[in-house]
Amino acid sequence: MCTGCSYRMPKTRNWHDPENDVAKIFWGRVRLQHACAYLYFRKGSRYQKLLHKLKYAGRKDIGRYLGQQFAHELTAVTPFKDISAIVPVPLHPKKQKKRGYNQSEWISLGLSDVLNLPVVNDILKRAVFTETQTRKGRMERWENVSNVFEVDNQNGLPEGAHILLVDDVVTTGATLEACAQALVEKGNYRVSIATIAFASQ
Repeated sequence: MCTGCSYRMPKTRNWHDPENDVAKIFWGRVRLQHACAYLYFRKGSRYQKLLHKLKYAGRKDIGRYLGQQFAHELTAVTPFKDISAIVPVPLHPKKQKKRGYNQSEWISLGLSDVLNLPVVNDILKRAVFTETQTRKGRMERWENVSNVFEVDNQNGLPEGAHILLVDDVVTTGATLEACAQALVEKGNYRVSIATIAFASQ
């Protein structure tokens, strides 16, 4: 990415604010330590094209690059100081096989490069295949992902460990809420959330 595009990236800069707009999505819904996003998602912008290429055009390198850039900002975020592991939001094996990779995993790898934290892929599993969330409303999104995630506690992470849950875009937060709820209730973990983009409704 050229210097000019990097400079003009619509960063939220909300990672130091515990009451930011991303965190507020989850208030009263699931108990989180912190939540933030790197960029504002704006339809038609060049950054939307970046995310589209990451998700649908095989450009895994974009995910890793954006993860690295975000991680440089997060190194000074106090609530993230005691994180033990990075966990990408999982795809169903059927969807991952079709796409060839999990874009959230590649973002997680970029975060890991800078934060020196392990990426743990086997703690959270999507046990039920679900339809795409793209054209669904908030309630439809929640119903689509409710109770579809399973937690495997046989992963070496101690009870009460602080996990950074990672996804590409947060809109209504339904998928992230379902993942976090499973980790908190079934795994007794503390959870924070980091996404590359925030698509406000």
